Amino acid sequence: MRILLVEDNIALAHGIEVALVREGYAVDHAATVSAAEHILGVESVDVMILDLGLPDEDGLSLLRRIRHRGQDLPVLILTARDSLDDKVRGLDLGGDDYLTKPFEQQELFARLRVLERRNTSAHSALLELGALQLDLHSHQLRVDGCIVALPRREFSLLRTLAEQPGRVFPREELEQKLYSLGGALSSNAIEVHIHNLRKKLPRDIIRNIRGVGYYLRVEL
Repeated sequence: MRILLVEDNIALAHGIEVALVREGYAVDHAATVSAAEHILGVESVDVMILDLGLPDEDGLSLLRRIRHRGQDLPVLILTARDSLDDKVRGLDLGGDDYLTKPFEQQELFARLRVLERRNTSAHSALLELGALQLDLHSHQLRVDGCIVALPRREFSLLRTLAEQPGRVFPREELEQKLYSLGGALSSNAIEVHIHNLRKKLPRDIIRNIRGVGYYLRVEL
């Protein structure tokens, strides 16, 4: 898999590049938006790791243009901006995941593996995780081969968790996902939907960390 690393901190970029190459990835490095645009024009890239505070332009501007052109390149935003508003904005503009600095290399590798799986699943529109099988076109869930009916919001919530298994989603981020579907949202909507999902899924597959958020535990 070829990764485009867009990062202007040369020392940090070098460390990330060495670690990624050691993991078996091919890496192209760009320190500016213009350099990244050039690489995207001449190379076939599978995933982009994108810093936001770049010297010539904000990384979100590059992300916006990529999505406007219809490119579905998976993008992992890697930045020191750690507020919820920054995360929501980055995801709303088309980012696939958001990792804040400082970070552990193993978490970066895990996030990249998730994006790789998601990219593979996107082409078939079928997301398979253990006993779960989500058809993203028909919005249909199967558990151990049996169809399980889910309302639109429950399916959206489960899809969010299933696309990044193991990642803990803060309650506020899950609320933003449901807000995007329209309609009123009660103060305990996340808890209600999680409760309903748990009754339809294998036991203990949806876990929560008190005061932090929810995650999907799946043996892959």
